[in-house]
Amino acid sequence: MQTPVSLLVDDHVGGPVRRIGVQTRSVTGTLPDGNRYESTLERDLMLLLQFERRVAKFYPQPLTLTFNDAQGSPRKYTPDGLVEWLPDAAGVTLPPLLVEVKYREAFVNDWRMWRMRARAAQVYARERGWTFEIHTERDIRTVALDNARMLLPFNRGPRDTASEALLLTTLAAATRCSPAELISRVSAIPLERAALLPSLWRLLCEHRIGFDRHVRVTMASDLWSV
Repeated sequence: MQTPVSLLVDDHVGGPVRRIGVQTRSVTGTLPDGNRYESTLERDLMLLLQFERRVAKFYPQPLTLTFNDAQGSPRKYTPDGLVEWLPDAAGVTLPPLLVEVKYREAFVNDWRMWRMRARAAQVYARERGWTFEIHTERDIRTVALDNARMLLPFNRGPRDTASEALLLTTLAAATRCSPAELISRVSAIPLERAALLPSLWRLLCEHRIGFDRHVRVTMASDLWSV
């Protein structure tokens, strides 16, 4: 028997449906894009999503579901976020993703309630052609997150379009090389090489230069022209 669920707000909202406050293990804050988080794990997921080129929009705490627990009592559940995607090169768009972010230890003593919440969210998502997933620290705190933390700061502030064009042209001629090799091909002067690095990291962050996001970015990483 499916768990009955109902939507308490519109699918797309202007902000979280509940106030983000202090919780156990919480570290509340706001990212540069304006999205608020109430744990470092939620913050880290948001950083990963900023680093994912196919993400169109992330809605924190987008809706509240109601469902009946094992005793038939009504319960409320607010998932942590809703992700909408951009189409890929072939024009294929992934279904929206309803996501819950939790440390693994949170499920140990409250698994029955979380199982009911997850079932309610799965039913709601399936009815709308969405998907629902629970992401823990094992899914989020990865090498990709380390790369996001390193590269995202270079995606802000003024940009050097001349340096970017020079790096892209040089890489296109080389096809593949490391960051160290690329900036060496552009300039033999140490100070000029150092000045090129912010532009290079920005191009990686914007996915205008190809690299494996699941391998830690270093000066010896494999880069390729896209």
